[in-house]
Amino acid sequence: MGNTLSIYEFSKISGIEPSTLRYWDEIGLFSPIMRHPENNYRHYSAEQLPALNFVTTLCELDIPLKVIARLQKCRSPELMLDLLEAHEHNLDVQINKLRICYSALHARMELLRLGMSVDESQISVVKQPEKSMILWPQNNYEEEQTFLDPLAEHIKGSGERMVNLSFPVAGYHHKLNAFEQKPACPDHFLSLDPIGMHKKKAGNYLVGYARGYFGDIGDLPERMVRYAKENSITISGPVYTIYLHEQISTLNPSDYLAQCCITIAREKRSTDTPD
Repeated sequence: MGNTLSIYEFSKISGIEPSTLRYWDEIGLFSPIMRHPENNYRHYSAEQLPALNFVTTLCELDIPLKVIARLQKCRSPELMLDLLEAHEHNLDVQINKLRICYSALHARMELLRLGMSVDESQISVVKQPEKSMILWPQNNYEEEQTFLDPLAEHIKGSGERMVNLSFPVAGYHHKLNAFEQKPACPDHFLSLDPIGMHKKKAGNYLVGYARGYFGDIGDLPERMVRYAKENSITISGPVYTIYLHEQISTLNPSDYLAQCCITIAREKRSTDTPD
């Protein structure tokens, strides 16, 4: 067949698999220069490499095959620039979505690993880094309402506030006494989205854990306050209730694991004079 190349020879010099070349031929995207008259085998020419490069380059840029096929028949610098600008915008949207997805995955993995490593029976002082979060609007509780009622209302309006619900949600009490009196009624909810303007300050926190459904943390507030008094630790607020394990990671609501973090205002040091 003269200077033509078999599909395997052309595949070797072009780096494109024979199966891909066959598929592109079948859909009319890139066809051999000729077919053998007797066995119908495909034959290619080295002169087809620039045309092949056009196809492979746009494929690498993730341009749809039907668009590439259309451009083979008619294209210009102006048309190509318009196409690439539009495709750049689409990629920007996809990249942003992937960044958000990655950030949400990271936030959840961090909580899962922490929940799997802690001694949940222990109350202790833990140094924690600064965390950015999104603070949701003030909660308003009607009689006998707790945790889930305002949460449901906020979730309903999350789209309007551009809140991404793939991030974990936490409870927030402004003051310690509010946490003591109504631990199941946080003043606000927060989503652990690092683009938020609310800052959970770096510093020492009194940390305790409780198992149970949302808002059901048993006597943990009393135990944490008692621990603080016994160890001469002054705690105030705010108080963060973060669910390390919840419906995403466990089927049984009684296995949900909450971490409560209370801001420490002052710890008694060895140089302090006794009261």
